[in-house]
Amino acid sequence: MAFADSCRCHISESLSTISEAAPGCRGEGGGTPSAGRRSRTIAGALFALLCSAAFTAYSAQKTDPNKTWITGVTIISPEKLDRIEKGSVLIEDGRIAKVERNQKAKKPAGATIVSGKGQYLIPGLIDSHVHLASVPGMKLDRNRELQRMVEDYFKQLPRSYLYYGYTTLVDTAVFDRQVLDDFRRAPLHPDLSDCGESLPLANGYPMSFAPPEIRFELFPNFIYDAKQANRIPKEHKPEEHTPAADVARVKSSGGICVKTYFERGFADDKNLPVMGPDVLAEIRKAATQNGLVLMIHANGFEAQAFAAAGNADVIAHGMWHWQAHDREKELPDEIRRLLDQIVEKKIGYQPTIQVLYGELAYFDPEYLRLPAIGKVVPKEMVRWFQTPEGRWFGKELREEGTSDRAMIEGFERGPLRRVRQVVAYLAARDANFVFGTDTPSAPTYGNLPGLNGYLEMMQLQRAGMSLAQILRAATLNNAREFRMDSQVGTIEPGKIANLVLMSKSPLESVEAYDSITTVFVRGKAVSRDSLTADSAK
Repeated sequence: MAFADSCRCHISESLSTISEAAPGCRGEGGGTPSAGRRSRTIAGALFALLCSAAFTAYSAQKTDPNKTWITGVTIISPEKLDRIEKGSVLIEDGRIAKVERNQKAKKPAGATIVSGKGQYLIPGLIDSHVHLASVPGMKLDRNRELQRMVEDYFKQLPRSYLYYGYTTLVDTAVFDRQVLDDFRRAPLHPDLSDCGESLPLANGYPMSFAPPEIRFELFPNFIYDAKQANRIPKEHKPEEHTPAADVARVKSSGGICVKTYFERGFADDKNLPVMGPDVLAEIRKAATQNGLVLMIHANGFEAQAFAAAGNADVIAHGMWHWQAHDREKELPDEIRRLLDQIVEKKIGYQPTIQVLYGELAYFDPEYLRLPAIGKVVPKEMVRWFQTPEGRWFGKELREEGTSDRAMIEGFERGPLRRVRQVVAYLAARDANFVFGTDTPSAPTYGNLPGLNGYLEMMQLQRAGMSLAQILRAATLNNAREFRMDSQVGTIEPGKIANLVLMSKSPLESVEAYDSITTVFVRGKAVSRDSLTADSAK
């Protein structure tokens, strides 16, 4: 007889001296209780009390798989950095049910205990600038022989972001919806939002990278430019490609944001057409009417001035081009005034410094030796990166006759110096930094999922951002800017239980973001070690 049934019978027999035993309980000889048994009532009652206590303890040991109690942990939530204390957090049905900032809170009945002793709990990280359908190091028209490798990469992709604590992502320019759908169907994956198909000006950046015969197919949500009517296929009608029509398509696709561009080009792709203030004003109006965040790609002084004047919500990229001021060693007054406007308007700012280092990876012989690379991409892909075929993009980046060292020094003296000076100025004024990596920013193996975020954080600290600013940028600031703050971004009751447990404090060292032990994905505790590319096998 089962433990619970046995207790029930003993209790029934002890308390019932006249009546029959409880249904289903056998008396002596298989019949009903006899008169002789009444003499044993007191002893039986004592046994029943002991049995009852044991049954209560047994019942208490039963755990609810949807209830988790993280206890004895140091809670670090960005809205309360002035109150960092040890305590406990209760998760129920994938959401935060209770936050106790004291060490005397009692464990709720039935909860699975996760000890946070000696560890730190932060909200899940948010990367608000990714490109999931782009494969690092590979062209869009890649060889079929690489298809198996690509499939393995996409299978690992959501796990690689989780490995570094990213539980929420925003894909800012959708061009292959199937990849995003597959990502969301993965057994374990970060929450994913997107900006729908982006809004480039016809034949402008980044449409210009695609051959004319297919660029309008790859970028169907382009903005019609009457000045270029002779360069736009006749089947595309002007009224179907107004800013309002394009933004409406983003909204209907489920997008939470709109991304557009101001980029005159670079290298061999210069003098590209760009939109005027009137077009940006129409995009701004339509985005506001549809409740969407407006993000603009702008990596130079002119572009960021354009974005600020047009009241963009988010500026994607740091200012690594100062144009006429490129050779100046100190931050020019004209640029200071623009940055002051960005601070005053509270425009979200994504420095994306790792974009530049993603290109420099081809000139750094140590990069592909990083042990972390094997954690986030399949080994077959790492080996391919090291082949002449896998290094094709580095050949395109290298200036003829330039050594690896000269390439690195050129970046350090130019765009990297400039972007760090801008970030330092904004950090000193506590600008509205929002964390985004632009992963991958180009067909480079220097921007790998998850790892690129960790490397970006290291670059942000080097540029002058404090550890508290980095934490807020990757949690609360992102959540607020992209209107997710009712669901994620802090450790508060009612929010989705996307959390990260780490052995070091992110307010003491940026290396803490590589000390993760457990990631909670909508309340489910996942060991970091189980998320590596090797473990996926």
